[in-house]
Amino acid sequence: MENILNALPLFLLIFMRATSFFIIAPVFSTRSVPARFKVSLGFFIALLVTAGIGSVESMPLDFAFLLLIFKELFIGLSLGFIATLILYTVQVAGAFIDFQMGFVMANVIDPQTRTQVPIIGNFKYMLALLFLVSVDGHHMMLDGLVKSYELLPAEALLAQAESNSVARFIAEVFSAMFYSAFQLALPIVASLFLVDVALGLLARAVPQVNIFVVGLPLKIFVGFVLILVTIPTFFFLLRGVFREMIDTMGQLIQILGG
Repeated sequence: MENILNALPLFLLIFMRATSFFIIAPVFSTRSVPARFKVSLGFFIALLVTAGIGSVESMPLDFAFLLLIFKELFIGLSLGFIATLILYTVQVAGAFIDFQMGFVMANVIDPQTRTQVPIIGNFKYMLALLFLVSVDGHHMMLDGLVKSYELLPAEALLAQAESNSVARFIAEVFSAMFYSAFQLALPIVASLFLVDVALGLLARAVPQVNIFVVGLPLKIFVGFVLILVTIPTFFFLLRGVFREMIDTMGQLIQILGG
C-alpha cells in the first residue's frame, strides 16, 4: 500500500503527458474517438509505464510538483502538435491541387475540426488517416510516446532545454511541411500548368473559342484523372511522410531532453 501511495504522484504526471498527447495527436484527436476512450487509454499507458519503472521515491505535492504537471502538459501537446503538423502536409498538398483545379472557393466543413478545408485536401487527408491506421502508424506513435519517458523522465524538469532551439526546430518543421507538400502536389500541379499553357496557345490560335468556358471543365477533368492515376504513388510517398513524423517526434524529444 505504501508503494502505491509513493507511485501515485508519478502516475499522475505520466497520465498527464499521455492524455494531453491524445488531445491533439492524429487519429486519436478526431471527434469520432470518444473522450472516455482517450482518458482510458492514457490511464492504461500510465499504469504500464509506472509499473515498468518499479519502486520510486515519494514526491512531495508542492509547487515543484505543479511545475512538473505543466511540463508534462507541454511535452504531450508538443509531441501531438508535431505529429499533426507533419500529417497536415497531405492537406496542404491537396490545397495546392485545389487552387490549380479551380476548387479554391469550394471549401467544405470538416466534421472533425469544424473548420473549412479544401475538397481535395480533405479527401487526401482522410486517405492518409486510413493508411496511417492500416500500416499501424498509430502504434508507432504510441511507441514513441512510451519511449519519451526514457529520455524525458516525468519526475525531472526541463532544465537543459533551450527555448530558442525548440522555437527554431518548430519553425524548421513548419517550413519543411510546406516544402514536402509542394513535392507531393508537384506532379499534378505541373500537369495542370501545362494544361493552362495549352489553353493559352489555343486562345491565341483560335480566338473564337471561349477559353473561360472550356478551360475550367477541362482542368477539373484532367485533375480528377491525374488524382486517380497518381493514387498508388501517393500511398508510396505517404510512407516517407509517416517516417518523417516519427523521426520528428524523436528529434523533439531529444531537443527537450537537452
